[in-house]
Amino acid sequence: MATHPTPGEGPTRPVSVSLHEGTIAALKERVGKRGLSAYVEALIQRQLERDRLRELIEDAEAAHGPVDHAAVEAKRALLRGDTAGSADAA
Repeated sequence: MATHPTPGEGPTRPVSVSLHEGTIAALKERVGKRGLSAYVEALIQRQLERDRLRELIEDAEAAHGPVDHAAVEAKRALLRGDTAGSADAA
């Protein structure tokens, strides 16, 4: 059974994409002409990760119900070391 490379793996190959001129100019200004492919590759990989995370969240919510936003905020407060947050909410 053949396996497919995961994002960021395998050989590179050219593809054609269409971008607005202003976007191209901003990219070239930020990364130079030679850094364009690496920058776009990193952006796409990050978006794919976000898409997969969204799918995981949707699957978890379908199985366990919606996220309790108050509990999430309480955990965030703990991670930030916010002593004003309620410890019993976590």
